[in-house]
Amino acid sequence: MMGRYDIEGDAQRAFAVLQRGGIAILPMDVGYSLIGGSETALARIFETKGRAVSKLNAMIGDQAVHEAIHRIDRRAHDVVQAITKDADLPLGVIAPCDPAHPLLTALTARSLAGSSKDGTVALLMNAGPFHAAISRLSLAAGHPLFGSSANRSLQGTKFRVEDIEPEIAAIADIIVDHGLRKYHAYGASSTLLDVANMTVVRHGACFELIDDILRRRFAITLPPPSQPQ
Repeated sequence: MMGRYDIEGDAQRAFAVLQRGGIAILPMDVGYSLIGGSETALARIFETKGRAVSKLNAMIGDQAVHEAIHRIDRRAHDVVQAITKDADLPLGVIAPCDPAHPLLTALTARSLAGSSKDGTVALLMNAGPFHAAISRLSLAAGHPLFGSSANRSLQGTKFRVEDIEPEIAAIADIIVDHGLRKYHAYGASSTLLDVANMTVVRHGACFELIDDILRRRFAITLPPPSQPQ
């Protein structure tokens, strides 16, 4: 009988692999993520997933990472806090960044080009206890972590390790299996919100809750998801 997951221990083991240039499949509340912390790892992830050049990596980080790298106004700050802290929801935050911060200068030019656009960086926030643990390790070590969903491009977020395509699993040096992920019912990863102009880049998990918060508390109206044809 296995008992409880060793979240801190698993995060430390995975982070050690990532620091050595490896690739990890990690359990986020919004699905399993394929993560790297080096140019070689990120290039291999990109190639194996078959991603379009326009698809960017997202960064893994918590509130402290967000405050360190993002440069936003008071309204955007309050929106992020209302969603991730007050409502305890996951969110992919897209915002202007400080390119001089050590977490970003640690990236090679190639890695930064594949992980930023027009001076912004997407940061996955508040995606569960494991996400929080590895985010703390990343910031403490000054070693940035980037990646995307653990799946072939356009093949859907995976919420169980056994559903991950074999070719994706094969490139991982470590797979942390914490079972079915929390927001599996959405069938999608995190909602991505550009908080500089309050536009939705991707409708995802908890969108209806995020939409309600912005509408009620900030008088911000978000466009609804596209209806299937």
